[in-house]
Amino acid sequence: MGVNEKRGKNTLLASVLLSAPGPLVLGIALFFGSSTTQIADFVRRTVEFMATLISWYVFRMTANLPKTDGLRIKLERRVDLYVGIAMLISGITMGFLAVSGFLNQSEKGNIIPALIIAVLGVISNAILAVNYSISYSKTKNTVLKAQKTLYFTKSIVDVCVSTALVAVILLNGTAMYIADLIGGIIVALVLFLNGIKLLHSRVSTK
Repeated sequence: MGVNEKRGKNTLLASVLLSAPGPLVLGIALFFGSSTTQIADFVRRTVEFMATLISWYVFRMTANLPKTDGLRIKLERRVDLYVGIAMLISGITMGFLAVSGFLNQSEKGNIIPALIIAVLGVISNAILAVNYSISYSKTKNTVLKAQKTLYFTKSIVDVCVSTALVAVILLNGTAMYIADLIGGIIVALVLFLNGIKLLHSRVSTK
């Protein structure tokens, strides 16, 4: 495994380690607050963590295999599929919960923990996205390309989530619920469209 492959492997491992606490912390935070954006963010992070974990495992298995190896090609295509599906599931879930939360309005509770996680996500995901971009440009590894797409999307999503949660904290009444709805829908669209884009690129390369 060359230097660039090792960088990609380390970036994937960092992604797994940094993604793991998110679902746990947000899951616990749901006992104290239940903003629609917060619930949807928990679902999103859980699905994306599983996709990243699978990507890390596949990269470890295939990094030393020739790029023309049948097993490597098969597994790398599956990673694209898993990451794309993860984005679609996250997008659909967020869209459904955003609309549901607006129609069935309830007390949001304390959403500060979710906001902290989202802000930290903006920083860490942006750094990882840049690392994936650099690693992919030097290795052209399909797994790293899928993760680059995922983490650039995650960075954008976390900015949207952070903005929506700040609006929910600052606003009152109907305006608060509208902000929560808009935040959920924007995040849903970003995830869904990028998931479609990733799956389409995989189909077009067959």
